[in-house]
Amino acid sequence: MSHRLLIDTSWTLFLDRDGVINERLNNDYILQQNEFVFCEGALKALEKFSSRFKYVFVVTNQQCVGKGLIMQDDLNLIHQHMCEQISLSGCVISKVYVATELKEDPLSTRKPNPTMAIQAQKEFDGIDFSKSIMVGDTDSDIEFGQRLGMKTVLIESGEAILSSPDFRFASLHDFSLAI
Repeated sequence: MSHRLLIDTSWTLFLDRDGVINERLNNDYILQQNEFVFCEGALKALEKFSSRFKYVFVVTNQQCVGKGLIMQDDLNLIHQHMCEQISLSGCVISKVYVATELKEDPLSTRKPNPTMAIQAQKEFDGIDFSKSIMVGDTDSDIEFGQRLGMKTVLIESGEAILSSPDFRFASLHDFSLAI
């Protein structure tokens, strides 16, 4: 199937982390830096995104912090390592937004709640959600983008999906070939 997204450098890209940028651990959380492994082709894709988007954000649910499995500082070190490796590919992550609350927390900022994107819009000039793309591998990622009027891209990671994204790709790299 042929996909083509017509974008320019005024667009914003929101990326989920696990299953999109890095390999998802089966029924487990990434709790150590050595468990963080980039998906095949992800760094090459990110290199392309740096010249195509005004901003590139990571928006990730990490309730492992809320569960007490990892400290916030240790998660920050994993994200620092991720961003350093990405910057070596020529891409700068504008910011990593993390929701650390438990799913059942009534004040949760977790996707699909739009809180992380709204925070990005407050902190960075010129973010127009109608000129934004959310890339994820779960229903909550797709719903997050849809609630804000973004284009949505599903990366098929094996997660069971009920949502109807605008586009589907096998990998982040395959998506990068469509823009």
